[in-house]
Amino acid sequence: MENRNRWIWIIGLACFLLSAPMAWANKSWVEIEAPNQVAKGSEVVIKIKVGHSANNFFHYTDWVVVKANGKEIARWEYSAMDRPEAENFTKEVKVTADKDLEIEAQANCNLHGSQGLSKRIIFVK
Repeated sequence: MENRNRWIWIIGLACFLLSAPMAWANKSWVEIEAPNQVAKGSEVVIKIKVGHSANNFFHYTDWVVVKANGKEIARWEYSAMDRPEAENFTKEVKVTADKDLEIEAQANCNLHGSQGLSKRIIFVK
């Protein structure tokens, strides 16, 4: 019986150690930086800040997408051999503002997914 308890303890410890890194990992997230209001016809620079707790061969942000009024205006895709430059990085995209812009951005971790969509409205005056 003592041998059986030891094996149960060893297997339980192994399961805990194998699952512990998942508890510290996070999903990829984005933050949109853009002006609140711009003049009609002006070119707007939108900064997309991307964050994630890892950037290694097995665990990284694998894509980032930016949309303006529902239309995709930028996409960056990554792989194990072509990962983002860092855990936290910023991308820029430019768009001409002819009308109010609803900007949406999202990033995805190859293992844990996304924290969800980030939205920002730029009003045109």
